[in-house]
Amino acid sequence: MEDRSRWVALGVLCTGMLMIVLDMTIVNVALPSIQADLGFSQSSLAWVVNAYLIAFAGLLLLAGRLGDLAGRRNVFMAGLGVFTVASLLCGVAANQEMLVAARFLQGIGGALTSAVILGMIVTMFADPREQAKAIGVFAFVASAGAAVGLLAGGILTQFLNWHWIFFVNLPIGVVTVVAARQLIEADRGAGLRAGADVAGALLVTGAMMLGVFTIVGPAAAGGWLAAKTLGFAAGSLVLLGGFLIRQHTARNPLMPLRMFASRTVTGANLVQVLGTAGMFGMFFLGSLYLRRILGYDPLQIGLAFLPVAVVMGTLSVRYTDRLVMRFGARTPMLAGLGLIAAGLALFASAPASGSGYLTQVFPVAVLAGTGAGLCFPALMALAMSSATPQDAGLASGLVNATAQVGGALGLAVLATVSASRTSALLAQHRPAAVALTNGYHLAFWIACGLVVAAAAVAATVLRSPAAGSSSAPRQDARVEVLVH
Repeated sequence: MEDRSRWVALGVLCTGMLMIVLDMTIVNVALPSIQADLGFSQSSLAWVVNAYLIAFAGLLLLAGRLGDLAGRRNVFMAGLGVFTVASLLCGVAANQEMLVAARFLQGIGGALTSAVILGMIVTMFADPREQAKAIGVFAFVASAGAAVGLLAGGILTQFLNWHWIFFVNLPIGVVTVVAARQLIEADRGAGLRAGADVAGALLVTGAMMLGVFTIVGPAAAGGWLAAKTLGFAAGSLVLLGGFLIRQHTARNPLMPLRMFASRTVTGANLVQVLGTAGMFGMFFLGSLYLRRILGYDPLQIGLAFLPVAVVMGTLSVRYTDRLVMRFGARTPMLAGLGLIAAGLALFASAPASGSGYLTQVFPVAVLAGTGAGLCFPALMALAMSSATPQDAGLASGLVNATAQVGGALGLAVLATVSASRTSALLAQHRPAAVALTNGYHLAFWIACGLVVAAAAVAATVLRSPAAGSSSAPRQDARVEVLVH
């Protein structure tokens, strides 16, 4: 491929990823409007986010494997097609069930699209300097997409309606598919006969779906120790056990268990699960707090959380790598987790009335954005530091998949606990604003505890490579955390 053509092709790949990243943040701003229009309860509203996350996380590793077998360009275009059609279905959804089902389909398309992009970039740009520059461009687009999503979500929801946050994907998706077919060279995969662990993907996705349903359904309605709750939880564990057995016996496992022989890999993924559980809860419940307690409109909600994306993107792209090189990965990671916990603790003290953005919301956004910008790129660098060249792609996919798992399960728990606390206070005839705020407070404290637990795991389990050491996988890791 000619030099100019490669950079044009990079633009196509970045556009595809921009659509995926934008969709991840644009939905958060519209959640209160979606809840009011379609009649979601607070706990069931989590399915609007979790349906996407479950499909995305459950199929991310399988999608990467399909790229190796069927050709990365083919999988990229198929993913864009699925994502675009699913966006149309989300936009025309007239009830809860249709929207949740379409969001699950969106997650499938997002996994197919995003899982192969980094591999395509590395293949197109073999020269180390060009590769670093291409990855830097990709990282900037991914980071900017998060900020654009917050603003676009607010503008579209306020001046049109929430349906348009999905319709905006249609022209982007169509143009990107056409451009990809014309501008990206086709690659030959190993062939589907080489084997893809479809059974493993179905088992882990089923386990996640049943686990989340257990939390937002039977647990929310009948309590955590109700017979129905325990029965569904047992079913989820059976599916998870089946997945582990499958990975031990399959010829081409989706997630080889040998990866967890590394203390660093196991610890990093555990930190990822706990840390992202807290962060997802902040955005989800924070949006509801701003709307239902402070009375923010959708555009104000987007602007309120914009500092998170701006600060995180700036640190991730320009500064965190330097800190990792100087101090090692663990130090900035622990500092970042501490700042995220502080932001959540501050949010847990937000009043049931008031409108002081600079004193109540802005400090939380800055703390969370700074913490995430320091923590997650350093965490990815640490997770990738012990990966062999043969396992680098698998290790990167694994830590991104556990981020989605942590987000989905954490969000389900926090939304359910918050709703239960609010219902209990309303039954005691407490004012609605006070009951809602106390429910949010409890969830924020639990999220803070999850992040503190992540810091404890990082401090006791993880060992940072020597400061100043570097490896190619670390650079890939910086991009992956911005994307996913």
